[in-house]
This record gives sequence, C-alpha cells and structure tokens, in this order.
Amino acid sequence: MKKNMGNIDRIARIILALVFAGLYLMDMVTGTVGVVLLGLGGVFLLTSVVSFCPLYTIFGMTTCKTSE
Repeated sequence: MKKNMGNIDRIARIILALVFAGLYLMDMVTGTVGVVLLGLGGVFLLTSVVSFCPLYTIFGMTTCKTSE
C-alpha cells in the first residue's frame, strides 16, 4: 500500500473522529445515527494511522505531496 494521504488530511480525519466520539459519549447523538458516526470515526482514525484511503485509490486521488 502506497501512502495516499497528506498530513492535513490525516489531522482533519483524526479531529473528526474525536468529535464524533465526543458527541456519542456525551449523548448528544444517539441511536442509529450515533452508532454510524462512531463507526465512521473509527474508519477515519484507522485510515489516518495507516496513511492510506482505499476510496482515494479507486478514484485515483492522492493528498500526499509525494506518493511513496
């Protein structure tokens, strides 16, 4: 897997994952929507850690300055 995510993209995804988790844990978003947001936050966090987004590969995108 080649990296296809830049630092700004990774930081934005981590922040969104933390916001989604916070909203769920503070019971501001509950039910199905809360679980979906929590799952999406988990995906964002995972893709940020590995610096790879499968959807970017499908669409031929990259936010990296250099694809290593």
